[in-house]
Amino acid sequence: MLIDGTARIHESALIERGVRIGPRSAVWDSVHIRGPETNIGADCIVGEKTHISYGVRIADRVKINAFVYVCTGVTIEVGVMISAGTVFTNDLYPRATTPDLQSLRASEPDENTRPTRVCEGATIGARAVIGSDLAIGRFSMIGMGSVVTRSVGDFHLVVGHPARPIGYVCRCGQPLVRFASGRPVEGRWECSHCARRFHGERGLVTELT
Repeated sequence: MLIDGTARIHESALIERGVRIGPRSAVWDSVHIRGPETNIGADCIVGEKTHISYGVRIADRVKINAFVYVCTGVTIEVGVMISAGTVFTNDLYPRATTPDLQSLRASEPDENTRPTRVCEGATIGARAVIGSDLAIGRFSMIGMGSVVTRSVGDFHLVVGHPARPIGYVCRCGQPLVRFASGRPVEGRWECSHCARRFHGERGLVTELT
């Protein structure tokens, strides 16, 4: 493993070989980070009793709260927040054994392992469950307890089981607009909190410069 000298690792954390942890990152008590080829960037926080599997890629300034499960195949970009109790998945049709029940299936990635990408600035609410083979868009927000089975667009606010879009949010996290009819709306909006401006059309949201 390669842990930067400025990183803070709790004495009870289990860090396996092949893990890289960047400058000023903090790993709290009873965390388990598996190797090899797991990378955690600079200025990250990994909350207590979180499990991060091998091959996971975590960029800089990511905040992961307590009791989070991050499985193989997950990539987390810069500035993401993952709230307590979030669970990621990576297999659409999991089984413990071979069809004849005589052998355990291997735990290593195989043709059934599906990736998930959490794009920069996104927030995932507490106790959300994130499906596989999808992307969580830039600066999107997942409501607490949501079950995400489809990709989420940039700046979208989604809630529910399964999660559905109910509005758009700003970079700063404040709501821009909510869908009165349950369908995406079009127009231009300015955030009442930070004055950033956005344009929405056909379910796509872009930030105006």
